Amino acid sequence: MSWMRGVSCRLHEVRAARAAWHAEWPEQKAAWRERRRRGDCDEPPGPPSGFALLPWLLMGMGAFSHLLQGKTPNPWIAAVGLLVFNSLYISVTFRAFDKTTRESRGTMGALLAMGLLTVGLAAGYGGNWLMFFPLFGLAVGAVVRGRRLGPVGLALSALAGAVAGLREGWDGVNIAYGTFLSTMVTAAILSLSEAVRDLRAAREELARRAVAEERLRFSRDLHDLLGHTLSVIVVKSEAARRLAPRDVDAALGQVADIESVGRQALTEIREAVTGYREASLSTELDRVRDLLDAAGVETVVRQSGPPLDPRSAALLGWVVREAATNVVRHARAARCEIEVAGAGGRTRLVITDDGRGTGTTPPGSGLKGLAERLAAAGGSLESGPAPRSGFRVTAVLPTTEGEHAEAGVEAARA
Repeated sequence: MSWMRGVSCRLHEVRAARAAWHAEWPEQKAAWRERRRRGDCDEPPGPPSGFALLPWLLMGMGAFSHLLQGKTPNPWIAAVGLLVFNSLYISVTFRAFDKTTRESRGTMGALLAMGLLTVGLAAGYGGNWLMFFPLFGLAVGAVVRGRRLGPVGLALSALAGAVAGLREGWDGVNIAYGTFLSTMVTAAILSLSEAVRDLRAAREELARRAVAEERLRFSRDLHDLLGHTLSVIVVKSEAARRLAPRDVDAALGQVADIESVGRQALTEIREAVTGYREASLSTELDRVRDLLDAAGVETVVRQSGPPLDPRSAALLGWVVREAATNVVRHARAARCEIEVAGAGGRTRLVITDDGRGTGTTPPGSGLKGLAERLAAAGGSLESGPAPRSGFRVTAVLPTTEGEHAEAGVEAARA
């Protein structure tokens, strides 16, 4: 009676598990539908290995049945041939799912041996042994791809039809058709599954690259934005500290400027985070002039040439911002000249200071990031010591077609 109690307990456990599964199934189904609606469900992968082609070995069961029933002459030869054919088929199909092994000499040699064995068994025994031709066609379709597939498939079908016609007469047409169909369909399905896997891998790689590029873009924007803004705050704070003992009103003016810069920085950070920020060259020139004036650097700005398109103006605005920040931080300059000139299908920005030139520290990431941006836009950025003394930054961008005629020359000097 103990075995009956054991069976009853097992039945209760099975029923409890089934009830729990039925209770959780609606939630799982709803979650799966939600993932499918968002596109988060993984695509079904292609055949991972040769196991997908193993069930087709059942096509040889008729020959194996005749061999067991003793209806096949020379049974030992037939048994050895059947064993070798199955072994070669399994080896070839498992090697067919890797491009390197599929195109190797060993795979091609095994496929050739398999073809000779197929012809020998089909021609020697006929009947159900002719089904090894479509089975061999599966192996050929799994290995042979590209332009060679058509001629090889037609030649194999013709060979199968000829051998089957000698043994079975007009029934050989069915063997030829089955061989051609198994070869082409197998090759088409496996090629399609490989294309799907390659496309999925390419899509994932593009997504990874897009994320990496967006991170790089955002880091450059944040570096350029915060570097300039913090430099302005530091310079104006120092000016307020110096002015506070002797001129409170002027110091309060500097503090008000610090507050204004801080508020503007908050706005720019929000815009940079949302990806909508686009610098303006004229705005950056005004800000840079105020920054350099507060730092005690005499500033000269010269502009000439046609008006710039928004993208070029934004890129040159970043260059002006970064170069002015470096002047305040590292140059110890007394004078800075900024010249924007457009002529000959390109716009040239040159920023020169009379400071100490190249420092002992390696170049920062700001100029490197700007060089990458300008290169992507078809321009260039060069930086280094000026001919006489100081440091020079030169940016060149191609002029967009269809811009307006030459504008007037504007010169401003602090």
